[in-house]
Amino acid sequence: MINLFQPQVGKEELDAVAEVFDSHWLGHGPRTKAFEADFAEHIGVDAEQVVFINSGTAGLFLALEALDLAEGDEVVLPSLSFVAAANAIGSTGARPVFCDVDARTLNPTAEDVERSLTPRTKAVIVLHYGGYPGDIVRIARLCRERGVALVEDAACSVASRVGGRAVGSFGDLAMWSFDAMKVMVTGDGGMLYVRDRELAARARRLAYHGLAQPSGFGHAKVSHRWWELDVPEIGRRVIGNDLTAAIGSVQLRRLPELVARRREIVELYDRELAGLDGVRTPPPLPEGHESSYYFYWVQMSPEIRDEVASELYAAGVYTTFRYAPLHKVPAYRAQDEVLPASDKASGETLCLPLHPGLADEDVRTVAAALREAVQARHK
Repeated sequence: MINLFQPQVGKEELDAVAEVFDSHWLGHGPRTKAFEADFAEHIGVDAEQVVFINSGTAGLFLALEALDLAEGDEVVLPSLSFVAAANAIGSTGARPVFCDVDARTLNPTAEDVERSLTPRTKAVIVLHYGGYPGDIVRIARLCRERGVALVEDAACSVASRVGGRAVGSFGDLAMWSFDAMKVMVTGDGGMLYVRDRELAARARRLAYHGLAQPSGFGHAKVSHRWWELDVPEIGRRVIGNDLTAAIGSVQLRRLPELVARRREIVELYDRELAGLDGVRTPPPLPEGHESSYYFYWVQMSPEIRDEVASELYAAGVYTTFRYAPLHKVPAYRAQDEVLPASDKASGETLCLPLHPGLADEDVRTVAAALREAVQARHK
């Protein structure tokens, strides 16, 4: 089976893990701090504004908790988002309000977001679909004008930029995911960015039991009893550790080569699928936009999409659609939402395998199988 995703880890990552083992300290420690500092430099912010956590999902929950949302508040997000975003909203008591997207880019425009804003809107979450930056400059401006917090779900966008500026740094808070299927992996893990430094310090406390002063001899002590705790508010434990941080530091160094190979694969798909009647490939990136190339998606008639996916699977090619429209999920009680572009895209779109482990021949195999399946249904 040609996999949709596949992590690229090897000797460098193993050597980094071995160093952690030799240090006899696997938990939150110096390698975590070093990874935070390196990632902060990567996105152009200060180290105290980022927190390495145990998952991107934890980052979304932590971001919305830090905003002190409550019952009656609303948070706008695109329906074509991962379920974690809506769950994070619901966990605060606030209500997710789903906005539509552009049917080709699968990203919301500023106009899509604006149509869903109400006096109860306290925050907006935007997903950069497949690592392709969305209308983030205009959405960020809209949120500032309306006094609404902007949270960037940059889970798929660790190398994405607009005008040279890192995606994730446009909003008030952002998170990236490093799970085993992402562009850059730590097994499980994520990074949270918080623009406001006081709120960043609070988010760091919330990520580690709400502790203002961690216990332990290695920390600066408020008294000679270093084991005593200072807990001004209730938190949980979602911090990262030195074991996963060591892997992350290696992956961050390798990120340019990983993204370069992803771009080569995308360009090869574009060439192999050029001129295929009935199939649309991802639209070109706008000027100044840089992608992480996490998804490569094709769009076709909904009458044949599922059959094509089944035929590709039978041929040893795994495909899927990310992400199923959340306004159709019963738990969010939003089935009456009218989002025509989201519905259209969810019926037409198929994500093809994309990861640096693919050989050129694998890509040609996928493209040939897709071409054959589509052409057979257009005869």
